[in-house]
Amino acid sequence: MRSLSATLLAAQKQAATAPHVELAARNKITGAVRLDWTRLYTGSEAEYFHALTLPGDGSLIRARIALPADSCKLYRQRVANPAPGADFSQWVYTSQYNAAAVACASLGAEASIFWINGLNSEIRRIKSTDYGATWASPELIGYSPTTAIYGMAAAYKPNGDLAIFWADQSTLYAKKLVAGVWQARSAWDKSTGDLSGVACVYDGDWNLFVTGQDSAGNYKLWSLVYGDGGAVALNTWSVLREFASAPAGGDFKYRQPFMDKPDVYRIFYVEKFTGTQSYNRPFWSHSVAGASFISNLWREPVPFNLSGEYGLAIGHYGDYAWLTGPNGVWRAPLTLQSLDLTADIVSVREELAENRGSLTVELRNDDGRYAAPGQGSLAVLDVGCHLDFSPGYRTAAGNEVSAGPAFVLKDYEHTSAGGKASLLLYAADGWDLLENWRARHQFRWNKTSDELSVKQILEFVLARVGLKLEVISESSVVTGYYPDFTINVGNPGDSVISRLLSFVPDVLFIEGNKAYLLDPQSADSSVYSYGAAHPVLAGEYRQGAPEFNRVQVEGYDSAPLIVDSFDWDEISRRYDKLYQVSDRNVNTAAKAQQRGEAYLRDAEIKSASGSILVPVNCGQQLYDVIDITDSRAGLSAAKRRVLGLALMYHPRRGDYQQRLTLGAV
Repeated sequence: MRSLSATLLAAQKQAATAPHVELAARNKITGAVRLDWTRLYTGSEAEYFHALTLPGDGSLIRARIALPADSCKLYRQRVANPAPGADFSQWVYTSQYNAAAVACASLGAEASIFWINGLNSEIRRIKSTDYGATWASPELIGYSPTTAIYGMAAAYKPNGDLAIFWADQSTLYAKKLVAGVWQARSAWDKSTGDLSGVACVYDGDWNLFVTGQDSAGNYKLWSLVYGDGGAVALNTWSVLREFASAPAGGDFKYRQPFMDKPDVYRIFYVEKFTGTQSYNRPFWSHSVAGASFISNLWREPVPFNLSGEYGLAIGHYGDYAWLTGPNGVWRAPLTLQSLDLTADIVSVREELAENRGSLTVELRNDDGRYAAPGQGSLAVLDVGCHLDFSPGYRTAAGNEVSAGPAFVLKDYEHTSAGGKASLLLYAADGWDLLENWRARHQFRWNKTSDELSVKQILEFVLARVGLKLEVISESSVVTGYYPDFTINVGNPGDSVISRLLSFVPDVLFIEGNKAYLLDPQSADSSVYSYGAAHPVLAGEYRQGAPEFNRVQVEGYDSAPLIVDSFDWDEISRRYDKLYQVSDRNVNTAAKAQQRGEAYLRDAEIKSASGSILVPVNCGQQLYDVIDITDSRAGLSAAKRRVLGLALMYHPRRGDYQQRLTLGAV
């Protein structure tokens, strides 16, 4: 149950209540601001290697390399006040040529442009200490082992130190400036094929994205951390964590990643397809809100409406994010926009169940105030926006609410009849996102060794739709079981989640951009009482028997393995009701026993049913244990588990009620 203030808790138990709800539309995608890009510049510059940075005055600094036919000349640009109407076409030739790769970085007034000479392997830098207005002469800072360079990135640390990274054939190198002194280069400790790009953001460590091939020739996009004492020890490399993969000899490749962290980590990279209707297309993704970089939890990549082989550099300053290529500049607001809909609510119906959630809202539109959703002052209110609904009451402290689940607007409908006009909003929660997600690639874990537990695979799949997994309680099975698990191309997310949960006794519910994991125990304590201080308006209580009382699990450990789990009390009442499970992942008697107990536990919870109708409890959540006192039904502090919630709000009729669907504890 969500925590409520003492005044709100008291208000919802009063005989005469004054409901107060809040509803807002926001430009979010599962916790992250939705970036709506506007192109500010379209030029004729040749597409090739390029970079971007925004120093502390908000100016826009770009660097680009000309094509080999033009001697790979290095150009720089500074736009002092980047905005619509600014001139993004003026470039300054640096008198440097044969550049093989380029990177930009800045901190406060200091900005640096790095490049590697494709003839003599020199690594050079030009530096500005006045936001890019003037630049010092080039300085030699080191050498690359070869000239086969396919990507370069740089980032400053808040104390003024910085690091550059470059991909030299199959090796990623790092070179750091520490306290004003350049350190010797260091090579990573990985074995791969040739690399094709690197991106970097400093955030406690040097957080990297790398594209290229593994040692078997498969094309990969990996996340990686070069430690600075944050999540990874100083000067050590984390493991490579796969983000995307394409088989060797196939038609897909990945290259040219760029990364920034304006709010969450955001990446752009190029997917190259060489089959029929070939393309080079930027794709973008962002990390799950609240997730650490090293956890490698990213939303499913999305194509960007552009063709280009060298990608889009991303940066930010103030209220805007920026994208640039040699011949293009884009801008998107980073600010959270919100439209308060509270005053115009005619009715609300919120329904939450074990694997779905929906919100239906009617707004008054008699004067046409909602005639044009998605436009002008209603720009935020459009399909895909978040609807944040928060139930509450007028309390002794004023209007108070409990921040409830968030929903994504799927459809809206205008109605007009008999002098009345309304706008109906139809929204769904994260279960709908999972239902509509389809695996783009095949994933397989734990075929030959323990890679990801059930919990970690759950985290991965939930992240693909932007949901972060939070733990209320968890079983030892969900963290200790490593099944040989495959997600095939086209598998929907909700069915994948259902399969994973079938392995464990744990349950999952979704609120906003988070999915909560819970291990329901029969000994769980009640978190709220109904029937005394908080009245029960109507109740239905059904008690039955579990669907099955004996589970037979068949596994395999060099020979078939069969283990039975029993609910002996139920067997003595009804004889045995058998349920059989077959899974070759189960290779010990202990695992078979755990699986059987999980199925019996689920059947036990669902053996009781019914519902109660109550004044709205603003903090009630799925799977909460409550106790009910209803003397006419013979119940005195009888414990039940909440398996569903339906909230109805209709202020003109005075309706503000909640129906709780019940199960056994």
